[in-house]
Amino acid sequence: MATPVRSRPAGVGRNTESPLPVLPGASQEEIRRQNLGAVLRYVHLHGPTSRAELTSRLGLNRSTIGALAADLVTSGLVTEDAPATTRRAGRPSLVVSPRSDRVYAHALSIDADRLRAARVGLGGQILDLREIPRPSGMSAIDAVGPLADLVRHMEGSVVGDALLVGGAAAVTDTTRDPDGRIRIASIDETLGAALEAELCTSPGFVAGDLADIAGLAEHVRGVAVGFDDAIYLHGDLGISAGIIVGGRLVVGHRGHSGKVGHMVVNPSGLPCGCGSRGCWETEISEAALLRHAGRDPSDRAAVAEVLRAAADGDPTCRAAVEQVADWLGFGVANLVNVVNPDAVVFGGSLRDIFTAGADVVQRRLDTMPLPSAREHLQLRAAALGRDAVLIGAAELAFDKLLADPLNVGVAGQVAT
Repeated sequence: MATPVRSRPAGVGRNTESPLPVLPGASQEEIRRQNLGAVLRYVHLHGPTSRAELTSRLGLNRSTIGALAADLVTSGLVTEDAPATTRRAGRPSLVVSPRSDRVYAHALSIDADRLRAARVGLGGQILDLREIPRPSGMSAIDAVGPLADLVRHMEGSVVGDALLVGGAAAVTDTTRDPDGRIRIASIDETLGAALEAELCTSPGFVAGDLADIAGLAEHVRGVAVGFDDAIYLHGDLGISAGIIVGGRLVVGHRGHSGKVGHMVVNPSGLPCGCGSRGCWETEISEAALLRHAGRDPSDRAAVAEVLRAAADGDPTCRAAVEQVADWLGFGVANLVNVVNPDAVVFGGSLRDIFTAGADVVQRRLDTMPLPSAREHLQLRAAALGRDAVLIGAAELAFDKLLADPLNVGVAGQVAT
């Protein structure tokens, strides 16, 4: 299946600590499958969980939880063990744990300057990670072959009875041509099909925008857990956003939303690679920070040097950070008025810029947004780092399994 990300996985954003709703007209088998998915999703997101806690959190009775857990054990998706310690008298409640060592997905990332492939176990644990540089000008489709090679090398280390449930790829929308110019590219909607064909995998692949997928990861496992309305801002060569409203990822027509870097904030500003002028990313990208610090705007390695120098009190670098941070706050204020989120999360290079200039960003947000949009707002640095896109891609790949655990019964094969 080769489709852009169109919505959150079925349980993302859902309050899994409330009693489960019963589907109108659902048969007993449908209800059972729904409950199996709820139990599996809970331990996938929360880790090893006692039967007693599952009973309390999911609103099901003890015997039902016991039967569901037993079915999941039989399917090879979870284990049940006695707790290591217990403070209560009587028979201890068994602990249900995801089979991270056996059940896994392929998570791929086509970043601005590198290609990465990971094997991620149920429960969100990265079991194996491989990466290589991405040559300048390489398209997403051109990256299929090298990514497939990384996957095959990973599969060579898999031993025993393992279950591959699918794969997903996160793709940045900004690349650098061999001549140094930054180019805006859309996600090729044939990418998932191309990966599936190259690897001959039966579970299939999906593909989506890198910022959307990293935002999904922060919403499910990072600093945006518990927020149904959040904006994740990702910086590298360009700026994109993953926007979550009502617990669902907003992706727009054919998956091409979140291009907030091309929101015009300074009509008399610099030309942008998209053909417009004064786009937000011309003021807050890595290149903008380097330009203000008097460095080569194409030298991405110098970004960390500028931030360190600013922290050490270098006046030129500190002024560069403050100027970029001020424009960062300016654009966030506009987004806050439009979306009215509970939280804004800064990831990629924007994480470090926000951390270095948080006071400047906050000054903008203390005055520009409407009071109703700023009073509850929380600003947070992303927690998952560069692995966010791999963790988010794995969540997409696991979604079919979590929605119906009985529907995935045989391991997918990777062509070698």
